[in-house]
Amino acid sequence: MGTRAIRLLAGAGAALGLAASLAACGRVGAPEPAAPAAQPLIARADLFGDPVRQGGQLSPLGDGIAFLAPRDGVINLWALSVDAIADARPLTDDRARGVSSFAWAHDNTTLLYGVDEAGDGAMRLYAVAKAGDAPPRALTPEGADARILGLSGRDPSAVIIALRARAQGFADVVRIDIASGAQTTIYRNTSGYSEFLVDGDNQLRVGMRRVEGGGQDVAVREANGRWRTLFSIAFSDAMSSRLIAFEAGEASFLMLDATDRDRTALVRVDVASGVKTVVGESARADVVDVWLDPVTRAPEAFATDYLRREWRALSPDAQADLDFLDSQLSGEFEIASRDGADARWIVEEEGPTTPTRSYLFDREARRLSLLFRHRPALEQAALQPMTPVEIEARDGLTLVTYLTLPTGSDADGDARPDEPAPLVLTPHDGPWARDSYGFNALHQWLANRGYAVMSVNFRGSLGFSKAFVNAGNREWGGRVQADLSDAVEWAIANGVAREDRIAIVGSGFGGYAALAGLAFSPGRYRCGASFGGTVNLTSFIETAPAQERAELYERIGDPRTPEGRATLRDASPISRAARVENTVLVALGGRDGRVPRADADSFAQAIRARGGALTYMMFPDEGRALYQPPNRLAYFAVLEHFLGDCLGGRVEPVGAAFEGASLEVFDGAVNVPGLSAFARRQPTARAAAPAASAPGASPHEDIASAPDAPQQPSFQPAPTP
Repeated sequence: MGTRAIRLLAGAGAALGLAASLAACGRVGAPEPAAPAAQPLIARADLFGDPVRQGGQLSPLGDGIAFLAPRDGVINLWALSVDAIADARPLTDDRARGVSSFAWAHDNTTLLYGVDEAGDGAMRLYAVAKAGDAPPRALTPEGADARILGLSGRDPSAVIIALRARAQGFADVVRIDIASGAQTTIYRNTSGYSEFLVDGDNQLRVGMRRVEGGGQDVAVREANGRWRTLFSIAFSDAMSSRLIAFEAGEASFLMLDATDRDRTALVRVDVASGVKTVVGESARADVVDVWLDPVTRAPEAFATDYLRREWRALSPDAQADLDFLDSQLSGEFEIASRDGADARWIVEEEGPTTPTRSYLFDREARRLSLLFRHRPALEQAALQPMTPVEIEARDGLTLVTYLTLPTGSDADGDARPDEPAPLVLTPHDGPWARDSYGFNALHQWLANRGYAVMSVNFRGSLGFSKAFVNAGNREWGGRVQADLSDAVEWAIANGVAREDRIAIVGSGFGGYAALAGLAFSPGRYRCGASFGGTVNLTSFIETAPAQERAELYERIGDPRTPEGRATLRDASPISRAARVENTVLVALGGRDGRVPRADADSFAQAIRARGGALTYMMFPDEGRALYQPPNRLAYFAVLEHFLGDCLGGRVEPVGAAFEGASLEVFDGAVNVPGLSAFARRQPTARAAAPAASAPGASPHEDIASAPDAPQQPSFQPAPTP
């Protein structure tokens, strides 16, 4: 049970990272096509276009539902009444980048939503009436980044946010009166707090800040406004620790904590003393999710995720709910929303062969009703099962990996193809994230085209243990890359992959891993693709926000010392770009402040100089993710041709995939029909003058804006009475 988000490339809606077709590979000399599959091609638009509906959230009184859906091709906010499910009405009419996330205010009449207007990760907060009888109102200024910290039934007229201006180092805590828009600064952040927790009265109570060496201090804000350090979290524990919510009575709060244990536990912290009490833990994997009572905020169940997500109840009522849902649903499930009385829930179900569906659950009547299907076009598609496997790395670490086989390739159902197949390896973004079991658009797409697909949780991935996370420290290009190579060797040895037809595809960190694979192991991969992949680790760290650098020094490397700079240089794909022998695709967003355009240009120039087979393209209006559907579909069309030329899989014609797209292609435009219209003169290398990532932006973000992915956690505050 449980669910994970769909990232386009590394899982869950995880994200991908290839973007153009070959420069010199064409169909001449390409491998013979893969054996045709009996099943028809699944349209790219059905997999990677925006869901028909997604993200349903119940109003506090449970009488209304808001959700996200396209309006004239752009994701907007919609609402409907529980008593009139078929009568949905749009509340917003954004014509640009669309609504990213939203939450109900506790007045039950207003919705708050965020829009990344500039494509740089900074979220502007708006308010709109659920009746749809008035235009939306901006609550925060243009260019500032807003993240919701608190919405409370005891303070229904206000929202508490973390607000950071573009040039500001740390976010302040601000109270906004929803009706008037009046702002009151609760705390001006001069002490470097990066995470906050408010109680059920919307009072700022707890903060977390990074300290020298990459650790964190957790502090309590006293009634007089002064901060008192409650306890410190060592660097080795910091990645696995997270504040969750205050419980009723406000004398304790919940958090995920790895202190003095290898696997993260759910703990209750006494505000006065800092004493921690374990509420839930597992000997096999970290606690990764929690159910909270919407009134008392007491924990009711917790989840771990090793091979698959598993829920454990903390009360008889929660066990009864889990048992009922488990008996009614065949896929993984999670609770997406609960009303204030806990009478109605929205439950999302999905699985490898089950596209996401949302249900309305009446707890008292024990009735589960289908609310909507997120991607109805996939309901009849021939989706492929996903198999979790455990692969042993060369030093003994266990790598949890997810494998999907080509359509029609496994006649006996033993999770191995009848004959070795072309393989696409998809390292996930982050790297401090993970791949999980469930519906994965990328896996289904590639399997449908004739490829085996493998997503590896290399060392440094989250959810398995503190030791596993820290095993990835300063191993970019080292043992992390070796984990990927070991997984490939396993696939070859076990008859999954053809040794001469292996590609590596990724975005963000996965894009870095793809380029590193080509540069450091030039004979292993036939081709590789990167969207937004870092090519120069030194510039990646030096352009990071100041408050993140202390941790990055420990996680990746320290450019402040000669030894550190040398290590980072050796682990940077740009240092060995001249060694890249096979076909490579490099793509990036023009507004991505963490991958300087000059670095990408230099990498491309090195490939170009040795006559390498290069496709190089840029989406000028995008950042670290492809939010705009035309750009997203254009990218996957190019990627599909790229892989078809390289590995010989099936290819859906371009068709209308480039309509409305904004992209510039510097190399390789001749390899995809219609792509030459976007050809531009090859850029010349230039000095980097990158901007730091936008306030609130994570170091790596999935390329495809992850359709069906969960909303930003910052817009999902813990429910309060």
